[in-house]
Amino acid sequence: MAGSPVAAVVSPLGQSVQEMSMNGNEPPPQYFLKENSIHPMDSFLPSDPIPIIDISLLSSSSSLSSRGGEEEELQKLKSALTSWGCFQAVGHGISSSFLDKVREVGKQFFALPVEEKQKYSRATDGIEGYGNEPILSENQVLDWSYRLLLRLQPVDQRKLQLWPENPNEFREVLDEYGANVKIIMDVLFKAMAMSLNLEENSFSSQFGERAVMQRRFNFYLSCPRPDLVLGFKPHSDGSGITVLLQNKEVEGLQVFKDDKWFRVPIIPHALVVNLGDQMQIMSNGIFKSAIHRVVSNSERMRISVAMFNEPEPDKESDQWMP
Repeated sequence: MAGSPVAAVVSPLGQSVQEMSMNGNEPPPQYFLKENSIHPMDSFLPSDPIPIIDISLLSSSSSLSSRGGEEEELQKLKSALTSWGCFQAVGHGISSSFLDKVREVGKQFFALPVEEKQKYSRATDGIEGYGNEPILSENQVLDWSYRLLLRLQPVDQRKLQLWPENPNEFREVLDEYGANVKIIMDVLFKAMAMSLNLEENSFSSQFGERAVMQRRFNFYLSCPRPDLVLGFKPHSDGSGITVLLQNKEVEGLQVFKDDKWFRVPIIPHALVVNLGDQMQIMSNGIFKSAIHRVVSNSERMRISVAMFNEPEPDKESDQWMP
């Protein structure tokens, strides 16, 4: 990306989030929630748990599931996606040791010197690469975080100049993890269609042969004002499905349901699946796109890894009428 302008990774007041976090400096007002926002420290209802779905029971190749078990899990999946728009996925087939490796390469990258990380900075007119969120307006509330966004699919659209070479295993681990998550997504697309009594390929066929898959490492530093500052603002994903690998020790993800925010508890080797706007549209609003946010922590930093898939560009999606 030689000659391209590089996105700033500092706050509007000239200090980076990393510098403010390390020095314990008060965040500037650009990071503060608006007065009418529901603040991170407001009460939740932890007694209403996030659904847990066993992916192995949804896979036709699984020898563990009887037809009855599969039908029961399909109904649980439908219930989770119509009420929450998300769930915790277990039985997904990715080893706990490999998930730890995915977390570790992300942690090693973010621990590199600033100058090294900035070699992979996104361009001011792009979204791929390393940096803070793009600033689109003067009134934008800023997130207390850094991101590394990379496109995995289609392969010929990868910008390998933005793929870190340090740590050494980064690219290899990224490729393997992407392939594993793709398998999970394929199982989920079929299961979601079956739960609505549709043909198995009703949803997957709408993404096209050149469907987009992107991966984003999220790095949330400690923040002296977790009562006022979010790691990631409330939003829904524009994707079809988002598969999130959470930090093993530090909570932060919250989901909005019934006008309240709920914590998403840590299940160390589960994957959080969020439904995106594309699937809400394709299901004619039967499935719900999950609104979620990430709170900050006054003492500890947090890393997560999100994998998104989207229909190939310019491909129109249908609304199915179950």
